[in-house]
Amino acid sequence: MIVMKEILNKWYKNHALVYKLLLFLLTTLFIVYLFPKTGKFRYTFEKGKPWQSENLYAPFNFAIKKSQAEINDERLEIEDNASIYFDIKSEVKSLVLKDYEARFNQVFTDTLTIDSNTSRLYKSGKSLINQLYLNGILDSDYSYANKKPVILSNSNTVVKQLLYEDLIKIGELRRTLEDHFANSISSDMRNIMISLFFDIIKPNITLNESLTLNALEEELSKISATRGSINKDQLIISKGQIVENEEYNILNSLKSEYESQAWNTTNYNWVLVAYTLLVALALLMLLLFLRKYRMDVFLNNTKVTFIFFNIVLMIVLTTLVINFNSQYIYVVPICILPLVLKAFFDARLGLFAHVLTVLLLGFIVSNSYEYMFLQIIAGIVTILTVSELYKRANLFISVGQITLIYIIAYFAFFVIQEGQVTSLKWETFGLFILCGLATLFVQPLIYIYEKIFGLVSDVSLLELSDTNTKLLKELSDKAPGTFHHSLNVANLAEASANEIGANAMLVRVGALYHDIGKMVNPTFFTENQSTGINPHNELSSKESARIIIEHTLKGIEIAKKNNLPDRVIDFIRTHHGTSVVYYFYMKEKAVAEETDIEDFKYNGPKPFSKETAILMMCDSVEAASKSLKEPTTAKINDFVENIIDKQMESGQFLNANITFKEIQSIKKVLKHKLANIYHLRIEYPE
Repeated sequence: MIVMKEILNKWYKNHALVYKLLLFLLTTLFIVYLFPKTGKFRYTFEKGKPWQSENLYAPFNFAIKKSQAEINDERLEIEDNASIYFDIKSEVKSLVLKDYEARFNQVFTDTLTIDSNTSRLYKSGKSLINQLYLNGILDSDYSYANKKPVILSNSNTVVKQLLYEDLIKIGELRRTLEDHFANSISSDMRNIMISLFFDIIKPNITLNESLTLNALEEELSKISATRGSINKDQLIISKGQIVENEEYNILNSLKSEYESQAWNTTNYNWVLVAYTLLVALALLMLLLFLRKYRMDVFLNNTKVTFIFFNIVLMIVLTTLVINFNSQYIYVVPICILPLVLKAFFDARLGLFAHVLTVLLLGFIVSNSYEYMFLQIIAGIVTILTVSELYKRANLFISVGQITLIYIIAYFAFFVIQEGQVTSLKWETFGLFILCGLATLFVQPLIYIYEKIFGLVSDVSLLELSDTNTKLLKELSDKAPGTFHHSLNVANLAEASANEIGANAMLVRVGALYHDIGKMVNPTFFTENQSTGINPHNELSSKESARIIIEHTLKGIEIAKKNNLPDRVIDFIRTHHGTSVVYYFYMKEKAVAEETDIEDFKYNGPKPFSKETAILMMCDSVEAASKSLKEPTTAKINDFVENIIDKQMESGQFLNANITFKEIQSIKKVLKHKLANIYHLRIEYPE
């Protein structure tokens, strides 16, 4: 029981790390599963283009495979020249002759048309029968070419070989009869003879389908898939040589042979392990980057899952397009990945994840170097050009720039490979334009991600910065002084963030909501005491300090109740850090010397980002600036320096990734802003 409890405790302590490990393994295996199940030929080539690599020698003996077009041509030739087998019934001719003699005598006796020409007519008819059955009469008209070879057989014994045009067709019988009797007899006599022949003539040739099909299949089976061979170390193609038909077929044969050897039963598992190692290495680099430079993201499993999901999504989309038609590879909007990650995190993380994703896609696409170059350049342009994504015009301008970079880079690659522009594939430019249009889908995609993963982008922050929101209106009604203070702090914080390159929109929103907890007891805060009555006069110093300190906890409760994002709640939680409510602490200490300072400290935590550190500085400076009497430039400078230096001395910024240089820049902004606010007007004489 104790062992089980220890296991559960360890699991609870390390469950986040275990989750990341499982996510890492599952993502790796899934990506490897998407990879093509063939070996990766190291060279890329296209028909009619120069060979870009070094001289290529055959690494082993291999046969030159015929192209599918060549095999199809051979099949067509065999099918055209294949013989058709017919069964012939020789006894039909003698039966027809006997029937002819009987019917002829009957007809001419009944019609009393016997004259001196009857004997000659009889012989002429008999000669025609011999002529008709010389090769035979078909039982049906078949749609074979006239020059198609025909084999007549009787009881599996070949009787005669001839052409299909040599056989008499039923449809041609009337014309044959008319031609035969055209000039020898009168029209009435001719009609009688034609009618007679139609009654007695019977087909004696029938198609033998099974024998014909078997003979054709036997000939087709003799088609060879190869023609000639290449010996080991034989020169296949030289650098710069144009890949013509022959070289193209040889290279395709080598590629096919290489891939079949690389993925045979013996070493399939080894290649699979190698793929897994490379994919795992790429994803491991991403995790290490997060752990070293983005610890807040690394510790949040939802955010790590979100990043991995987007990488896998890009790989899945690319794989689907390649399986459908690899020519449309540039339609996939890969630049959505850095756009999304920059919107929710930052530019460095977006670019790092984009580069790793493109490296993984290099295993899937055919012309990997060109593809990776284009996509990495496009990703860099995306990171450099897209700013303030919540402004719609910025996104359209950035997408236009990305599309232009695609077109320029592709044009340069094409000229390098072809050496001319006459055969430029203009339809590829259309694919880049479609890719740009697809990239615009990032806006609704960001909204979907916000709802699914609970993340916050600059677009949502823009909505929250509207002072007409329900919560800020409530703050304005219940605590107007606090609302005005929040607006001033927001302006100071935004200017400071812009100065040091922090997220100005985030810090502005954080400043607007940081004091919403004061709505619970607004009159206990001096900015809201419009009547001049101070309720703290009726309370002890400890009780007053408790009410002041509780406004952060009350603010967190209100924020969660109103579904404010965690990134905004962080400002409410940290804007006082672990500082002391100094006024009431000194007041209590004057009464009781052994006063515990912990009773007068905020619960924290300390600021842990540039933005939360900026808010702490601006909040303290703006609040304390109300006590300045007859402010001058020197007073303002000393005032700002003293407040921020005290915060630094108490270690409030130790957890924030902010430098001394950035703090000095913030001080400079605050001094300038306060000097503008408290600038004394020139007194004119009355």
